[in-house]
Amino acid sequence: MTSKPDEQFPLRIVQWTTGSVGKRSVRAVASNPTLELVGCYAWSPDKVGRDVGELAGIDPLGVAATDDIDALIELQPDCVIYNPMWPDVDHLVHILSAGINVVTTAAFITGHTFGDGRDRIIEACERGGTTIFGSGINPGFAEMMAIMSSTICDRIDKITITESGDSTLYDSPATEMPAGFGQPIDNPDLQAMTAEGTGVFREALLMMADALGVELDEVRCEAEYAQTTEDLDLPGPWRIEKGCVAGIDARWRGFVGERDVVEIRVRWRKGQTLEPDWKLDTMGYELEVQGQPTVKTSIQLLPPPDFAFETLADFMVLGMIITAMPAVNAIAAVVAAAPGIATYNDLPLTLPRGVMSAK
Repeated sequence: MTSKPDEQFPLRIVQWTTGSVGKRSVRAVASNPTLELVGCYAWSPDKVGRDVGELAGIDPLGVAATDDIDALIELQPDCVIYNPMWPDVDHLVHILSAGINVVTTAAFITGHTFGDGRDRIIEACERGGTTIFGSGINPGFAEMMAIMSSTICDRIDKITITESGDSTLYDSPATEMPAGFGQPIDNPDLQAMTAEGTGVFREALLMMADALGVELDEVRCEAEYAQTTEDLDLPGPWRIEKGCVAGIDARWRGFVGERDVVEIRVRWRKGQTLEPDWKLDTMGYELEVQGQPTVKTSIQLLPPPDFAFETLADFMVLGMIITAMPAVNAIAAVVAAAPGIATYNDLPLTLPRGVMSAK
């Protein structure tokens, strides 16, 4: 879909699901004068017919959630913000074929983990003249920041991104269990589970290699694990039994010949009974470009002074915001982009228009 002239803004938006990330997308759209929410897809039957503002915890917006996909397509929105936990290729193909662009946080960067589904998505973009863009904090934003950091170098040897976090209060067993959390520490299939459950990081490596102008000869996922020495009760609710995985240290590495040139490492732990007891020096992101010069960047995520929370669980809201906003802020650029799968390598600098506070 081609870009709109300025006088045709705001862009018309359909929100797809209102889970933890989707709620923050709804709030961002509702407060942004460059965007207009015109519809919302509800996955849960109990949400159908309810006002989207109510579902997002804000004042009513006059838009009711629905599970009628065709009715949403008939609204002819400029873009769908696609925030389910896992992507549905059939849904994406339906949306893109209908001439509607997509920005998504649902495990999508280049689509290479989708197998034949990637070809179907590309064909849908061609039919509809549309674009799909995937991002989040990591993978997505962190890789973009690392790529930007490397632009001051006249020689690049390797780029490494390290995410460290205590996810004890992160309520998402449906995404963490496939990566290996909760499995017996001696499960022989753990490495394969982690590689599959974190497969979107492979796509992020491919995006970084594309930015560097190199073709990777091999991509590897290697992981180490820590177990909990006591039963661990978590939000959800779900439990990790004693002797099962409560810490994952996974490295996705991209090689040119025998040399790894890009690496994404994630170190996640749960609870205070870990063995071995991994200590996290930082909670956030460390980006390192080894080269001339070597560039090191630390990203820490802190609440603003007026941030109100009663429990540490409330603090996790920041994680939902930083996941949602890279996709939301890319909408205008995606609507204006050429049809196909777009990454940060293909878009101009995505800008945070409409989010400046009034105070």
